[in-house]
Amino acid sequence: MADATASDAQTLSEVELAALIAAVQHNCDISDARYAREATLCSYLLEMRELYRWRHGLPWGARLPHAHVGAWIRAREAYWETLSEADYAPIVLAGKAQDPFDVETINACLAPHGLVYGAGVGRFGKPVFFLARLIRSVREEGFEVQICGEEFARDLSVMPAALQRGTAVVRQRALAQWLWEKAEAWLAKRRPGPMERALLAYGFEGDHECALARMIEAETETLILHERGEWRAARILGPSWERKLMQLTSRRAEILLRAVRDNLADCLVTLPTLIEREALASLWLWLANFDGMRRALFPALGAIDADEIGAGRLQLLARAARQGTRHFEALACRLMKSSIEEIDAIASAPEQIALSRF
Repeated sequence: MADATASDAQTLSEVELAALIAAVQHNCDISDARYAREATLCSYLLEMRELYRWRHGLPWGARLPHAHVGAWIRAREAYWETLSEADYAPIVLAGKAQDPFDVETINACLAPHGLVYGAGVGRFGKPVFFLARLIRSVREEGFEVQICGEEFARDLSVMPAALQRGTAVVRQRALAQWLWEKAEAWLAKRRPGPMERALLAYGFEGDHECALARMIEAETETLILHERGEWRAARILGPSWERKLMQLTSRRAEILLRAVRDNLADCLVTLPTLIEREALASLWLWLANFDGMRRALFPALGAIDADEIGAGRLQLLARAARQGTRHFEALACRLMKSSIEEIDAIASAPEQIALSRF
C-alpha cells in the first residue's frame, strides 16, 4: 500500500488560488441555478442552511440566525437568476484554459499543490464541482483513494464520496455535514434503534465535537469500503451499466439502478469487511441509514434487529451479504438487458424484485 500526504505540496500564490476558487465556485453556482430548486422543499431548505453554515464558517451546532438565513437565501436565488444563460467557465492553470470537466488534466496540474478538483454529473443529471485540500492519498492494488479536508468551492448538494475516473474521492467536510445532520436529528427526538446505538458508541452523550471527530475518522473508512465496492461492481458490470444509467428518462428508474449498484457494492465489500473488523458502531450507523429504495430492494436486511448485532450475532449480516451479492449481481445483469420501459415499470413496484428473505 502506498500512502502519501500533502504536507510537502507546493503552494499556489494567493492570486492564483483566488482565481481558481472563483472559477470553480462560479461553475458550482451555475449548476445550482439550474438544478437546485428541483429538490423537495424540505431537502432544499436543509441544503441551503448547510451551505450558509459553510459559507460563513460556522461550527456544527451553532444556532443559525433564521432571519439572516432567510434573507441570504433570497439573495442567492436572485443571484442564480442572473446565471440562467451563463456558460460553465474554463479552469485556467499555468496560463492554459482547461475544459471544466477535464478532471484528469486539471488534477494533474493541481496535484503538486496539494489540491483536488472534482467535476462530473451527479444524480438526475446535475453537474457537480468542488475544490478541496488533499489530506492524504492511498493506493492499493490499483485502487486509489484521495481523502480531502478543507473545501474552497462547492455546490449546494454535496456527496461525501464518489468515484472519479476510477479514483475514490472522500470529502471529509461533506461527511462531517452528513454525520452532523443525522446526529442532530436523533438528538432532537432520541428514538431507540441503531442510530441511538451508533451515536452512544461514539460518545454523543458527552462532548459532541469529540464524538463527531471520532465518527469522521471511522466513517471515512466505511466510505472507502463502499467506493471500493463500487469499483468492484463496475468491474463486474462493465461499461454497459453506465450507458444504461445515462439512457434513463425517469428519476425513479435512476434511483432504482443506483440502489441496485449500491446494494451490490455494500454486499461485496462494505458489510463483509465491517463484519470481519467487528466494527459495531459503523454497522449500526450503516443500518440506521439503510433506507429508501435500497431498503425496499432488500427488506430482509433492513429487518435485522440492532440488538442482534449488539449481541455479536454477526452471522446474520454475513449471510445476508452473501445472498445479497448473488441477488443484486443477477438483478443488475437483468436490468442491463431490460428496455427503458421495463425498468420504469419495475421502479414503480420494486417489491417484485426485492430480496425478502435469506
